[in-house]
Amino acid sequence: MAERRAGAPRGVRSRILDPGDTALAAVLLLPAALLLSLVVLYPVGKLVWTSFTDLSLTSGAPAAFVGIRNFRWMLEDATFRQSLWNTILITLVTVPGALVAGLGLAMLANLPFRVKWPVRLSLLIPWALPLSFAGLIFAWFFHSEYGVVNDILRRLGFEGVIWFNSPRWAMVAVCITIIWKTASFVALILLAGLQTIPRSLYEAADVDGAGRWRQFVEITLPLLRPAIAVALIFRTITALQTFDVPFMMTRGGPGSSTTTLAMYIHQNTVSFLDLGYGSALAVVLFLISMLFTALYLRMIRARG
Repeated sequence: MAERRAGAPRGVRSRILDPGDTALAAVLLLPAALLLSLVVLYPVGKLVWTSFTDLSLTSGAPAAFVGIRNFRWMLEDATFRQSLWNTILITLVTVPGALVAGLGLAMLANLPFRVKWPVRLSLLIPWALPLSFAGLIFAWFFHSEYGVVNDILRRLGFEGVIWFNSPRWAMVAVCITIIWKTASFVALILLAGLQTIPRSLYEAADVDGAGRWRQFVEITLPLLRPAIAVALIFRTITALQTFDVPFMMTRGGPGSSTTTLAMYIHQNTVSFLDLGYGSALAVVLFLISMLFTALYLRMIRARG
């Protein structure tokens, strides 16, 4: 009995000095979990709580819990419905556009050039350019009087377009700018995927008499699906959060025809100082982003 009691402390000490795999994993992951909670979980939780209050910095009154009142207001808010539709429209147009353009650029950069770095460096320039700067550049490109686009149209015999006075043409200009800006990001991801495809597969297809199109459909696209899925996830999330380009090009106009949900959140929180309603709008944008991400991941899992 005395020997058992004497051996008990040594057993506890040995478990502390030599923990099992589960305990060791928990100890090693604890700092990352605490950091994640501090950086992600707390801000998100604070945002969700604020969305159920009437916190407004202009009133000077303390925040009071109002339940889902802010979310009910969205159903009657025409600007919210317009900004939500604009955000979805930009996502539906620019994500496939950037994917198609990025795939073409990636395949071009993957060609066996003798000197590859100028081609691949050209992909980095649009990606590295700040979004607000890209918006300013294309606002000048689409200027109705001295813009490059209207100058080209006039030289080709067409009439110039007053881009930013028409809701339709303003949205077209914004979407073109976003596709140009984001296609290089998609191209860089797809280029990395293209370089993992063995050349021996194409050589074997050449021997079998398969043409370029058949090789693209039966070799390139199937093996490129993981890279395409990653590009689509990142591109969709950033498209749903579009702010800089339309803000710098149109300020959301004419009217609210190019106002995105992120711009409307900025307007309520920064301009109107209505943190309660702005937080509710941000929660809706967060849920939409999570929904699209979950759909992509489910598609990837189903195909896998």
